[in-house]
Amino acid sequence: MLGNMSSDQSKVSLSGSGALSHVYIQHPPLRCSIPGTRGLFYDDGNKLLLIPTSDQVFSWKTSPASFTEAPNSDSIGEGPVLSIRYSLDGKIIGIQRSSNEVQFVNRETGSVFSQRCRSESERLLGFFWTDCPTCDVAFIKTSGLELFTYESVSNSLHLVETKRLNVSWYVYTHESRMVLLACGMQCKLFSSYQFSSVGIIRLPKFEMTMTAEEANRKPVLAADDVHIVTVYGRIYSLQTDKGGMLLHLYRFYRDAVVHQGSLPIYSTRIAVSVVDNVILIHHVDAKVVILYDMFPDSLTPISAPLPLLLRGTSKVSASSSHGNTSRKMVQVEVDETTAYGTIYGDGWIFLIPDLICDVNNGMLWRIHLDLEAIAASSSEVPFVLEFLQRRRSEPNQIKQLCLAIMRSIILERRSLSLIARAIDVLVASFSLSMKIGNNLQGGAGRVTAGNHTYAGSQNAPSSGNRDIDRSTTVSDEAIRRVETHGKSVGQRPVAKEEKELALDVADVSHNMNAVSRISEASAYVVSDPEENVHLEISTTKSGEILESSLAGDLASGSMERRNQTSPETLQPDTQFPLESGESSVNSNEPSQKVSQVTHVAISPDEMYHSVFTCVEEEMTGDPACLIAVIVEFFRSASVEKLKVHPNLYVMTIQLLARNERYVEIELFIINKIVEPSKEVALQLLDSGRQIHRIRKLGMDMLRKLYLHHDYVMLLMEDGYYLEALRYARKNKVTSVQASVFLEAAFAANNPEHLTAVLRFLVDFIPGFKTTSEHSMYSRILSNMY
Repeated sequence: MLGNMSSDQSKVSLSGSGALSHVYIQHPPLRCSIPGTRGLFYDDGNKLLLIPTSDQVFSWKTSPASFTEAPNSDSIGEGPVLSIRYSLDGKIIGIQRSSNEVQFVNRETGSVFSQRCRSESERLLGFFWTDCPTCDVAFIKTSGLELFTYESVSNSLHLVETKRLNVSWYVYTHESRMVLLACGMQCKLFSSYQFSSVGIIRLPKFEMTMTAEEANRKPVLAADDVHIVTVYGRIYSLQTDKGGMLLHLYRFYRDAVVHQGSLPIYSTRIAVSVVDNVILIHHVDAKVVILYDMFPDSLTPISAPLPLLLRGTSKVSASSSHGNTSRKMVQVEVDETTAYGTIYGDGWIFLIPDLICDVNNGMLWRIHLDLEAIAASSSEVPFVLEFLQRRRSEPNQIKQLCLAIMRSIILERRSLSLIARAIDVLVASFSLSMKIGNNLQGGAGRVTAGNHTYAGSQNAPSSGNRDIDRSTTVSDEAIRRVETHGKSVGQRPVAKEEKELALDVADVSHNMNAVSRISEASAYVVSDPEENVHLEISTTKSGEILESSLAGDLASGSMERRNQTSPETLQPDTQFPLESGESSVNSNEPSQKVSQVTHVAISPDEMYHSVFTCVEEEMTGDPACLIAVIVEFFRSASVEKLKVHPNLYVMTIQLLARNERYVEIELFIINKIVEPSKEVALQLLDSGRQIHRIRKLGMDMLRKLYLHHDYVMLLMEDGYYLEALRYARKNKVTSVQASVFLEAAFAANNPEHLTAVLRFLVDFIPGFKTTSEHSMYSRILSNMY
């Protein structure tokens, strides 16, 4: 339960609406005020906001964000409501009525049944639905876990397993499928399980760090101080240590839980959100939020502590000269904000990953990142571009922002080394997206970007074909990882049989972390390429070893046994959003995934059209700076083996010729800095009208590219008719008719040329003497003499 709603609370305006911020909530919110409500709940399994009344429950979908839709309602009968959740197929509603009873309502038939604790000494702490093949619903009691399956025929629950342990409280998120069970006098010792689609996975026990505020008083950890988050496919637990004013980070591996470090906090009230794989730490008392990007395993914040803002509808205006977008946020009117309460008010409940529920005012907000503000606040351009390329929330805005940054640093004539590093970031990101797109399509994928089709690497190894390395045990891997990443706070022994069955998932992990890097960053594999770690499977339906990850399960198959849903039932959001760091590895729709993965990455075509052409139009003076930047782009693209737009080579020749730097043009061609193409050859011919050696470079390039027709036509244009005829005969150029040679020679008004052409055609084309062309041009030639 999130809290009770108060209808008579005094309204105050939102504070801090005029300050700079990197994080904001968007007006209008989802209004969920219902008369006679008995609290407000969030069903993260179905992404539903639930408000029960005396005998009904109203539900709003929160993903995708459709805050204008009217709520659905279901009858649940009268009685107290301590907790409420829909089953993952939307057919059953579970309502916790007391500390020892859960009532279940079948939405299709209206039938009701209850499940009670078997012992009076037990207390029910809560329950949740799962998509695990061995159970449908889990009860968390003070005596441990009870796992049930739902029997549709008898409309009842069947107990399948009991896990005995003392539990004080628990934390569960459907996104991670993980439950943390706190026990001990200080509630700092944890048992953890993941309800995976391949079975129930027991993780090692571990202990969280607590700092004593008083010498003779041991602190007790509360459920509100522990958060489970998923970023870039990795599962973390964040724990508030109020005594030490620290936020401890624990990362879950397959055989150990490792303390990854600690973050300083400036408030005893801490809330956590995750937006587009960025961790937001809300310091509630200080009314500020700090952002962390955990992808590079860095605990350094990416922004200064700034307030959370309320923003209205955005107005977007595009600049025709740069092609970039500048957003202008419209502030909400003061008289409207008076109905929205206070920023970080007492009634605010933060729902992971990115929602805020104001239980006092009956509103739901979604948290957004202001990427433009984040980019503008840092002078480290390569870092900013890397950060933006890992975001997925607003792909088009991210791409335009990256392009605008590139244009800006070139026009500002920033140092060449900085521009080169920025180019390397974008080129490497696009190249990696091509490789991931290729891997997702089984090693033979091709991705279209702009006007070119890019092929992925054909030599990428397949995880399924690699030899299994059994020389290193799982425990050895854990020891090395602890030495590298930090202290292990929990580790379980690995049985001999488990070592023998352990699969090498390094390739899968490498590919998925690569997706995160572009990424969409994002994939289910929790271990890094060097972290070959494995999970213990308590029970599975098929007996297979887990090959995906700890961070979640495949959405496409998780609901197969519950997919017979009637049209009027709820449709849970089973497709995980990319920004939450989840993606389906074995999807049957690779083309869609490739388009998602590569949407943020910037192709060489886009670099030409949206950066270099715009900069070339605006840059004045000596173009040496722009030429140097283009050469750096050529270098970076060559390293990643990407095809550059041919017109960029043409632009380079134009810039050099404009300043009469013909020696450099020759060097660029000879050293293959400029790749040969028809467009480049024609530009060399055009730029070399007065410079014979440059024109010759163009002619030679046409010949080397086997563009015989163009080469022959240019020879005739220069008056070399016999040479053109010999070349056409030698290379069997049939596209140029004999009449074309005769017309060109006649147009030159030189009887000697026309005579030579006629004689050549008669000698080498059988039967030409009997054609009408020969008769006509013979008469013309006699008249010319």
